[in-house]
Amino acid sequence: MSTLYLPIIALLAGVLGLVWGADKFVTGSVGVARNFGISSMIIGLTVVSIGTSAPEIIVSINAALNNAGGLAVGNALGSNLANIGLVLGITALVAPLPVQTHLLKEEGPVLLLITLLAGLCLYDGQLNRGESIALGLLVIPLIAILVKYKKNHPNPEAAEDTIAATGFSMKTSGLWLLLGLIILLLSAEITVWGATSIARFFGISDLIVGLTIVAIGTSLPELAASVVSATKGHHDIAVGNIFGSNLFNLLLVMTTAGAIAPMALPNEVFSRDYLSLLVMTVLMIGLVGLTIRKHRHIGSVAYLSRFVGFVLLTSYGLYYVLLWSSLTIS
Repeated sequence: MSTLYLPIIALLAGVLGLVWGADKFVTGSVGVARNFGISSMIIGLTVVSIGTSAPEIIVSINAALNNAGGLAVGNALGSNLANIGLVLGITALVAPLPVQTHLLKEEGPVLLLITLLAGLCLYDGQLNRGESIALGLLVIPLIAILVKYKKNHPNPEAAEDTIAATGFSMKTSGLWLLLGLIILLLSAEITVWGATSIARFFGISDLIVGLTIVAIGTSLPELAASVVSATKGHHDIAVGNIFGSNLFNLLLVMTTAGAIAPMALPNEVFSRDYLSLLVMTVLMIGLVGLTIRKHRHIGSVAYLSRFVGFVLLTSYGLYYVLLWSSLTIS
């Protein structure tokens, strides 16, 4: 049991580092966005999302190189499940989040499309190099189209964003952003090492480690960044980060593993884990749509209520019931 002391200490230290790093990273991101005149939604969907998805990418590369493809795929799918159920659920419970129609009309359909394409890659129980590279390359035109569209079609609702300027210069903001990102990455590595060591001490498989402990560990930057953003009033970053991070997890994290080391996957990856992710994605988009429709009818600003947060968090818990049931049966 003494061998668990160091992993437990690493886990706790990593979580503290994630919270501090997320605070500085969000501060720097907002400052850079304001200095460049970029909207917070764009910064949330690109810089913040890619930055907080970097731990998953690092884990995916390491897993693929060490013939642990199940961990890499489990990390990507499990992180998206955690982002929707855990991160967005807890963030909505902490502070009701305003949502805008562009999430339903623009980001939502793109996320659903990429999720369906990822399902096509996983349907046959194989993650091949060709389909991984093809799916991964979609990130380039996606970012270019997103940024161009946002600049050419400024959203009137987004223009009413109430984020206060940080007052930092470009140099200061850039330094905070870089420092925050470095701390996030280092803390995520420490957290994942500690959590994985604890899991393997109890003899848990790589796939399950990827779906659970590693997925939650590498989703902690998203949780920290979103909660900090929400409590500071940076709502566009808090909500946009979830949509953007899930896109990058599917486009970069999962495909990186398949491109490096094509792999065969257990049938449960599609029938249990992917289908659960698809249901959760549809549920999230549906709740956003219902919220917007409800508040539009009464003529008020649409907010994701604490009840929505409770529903998402409960749904995430039900996935773990399904996961545990399938493991018990097998």
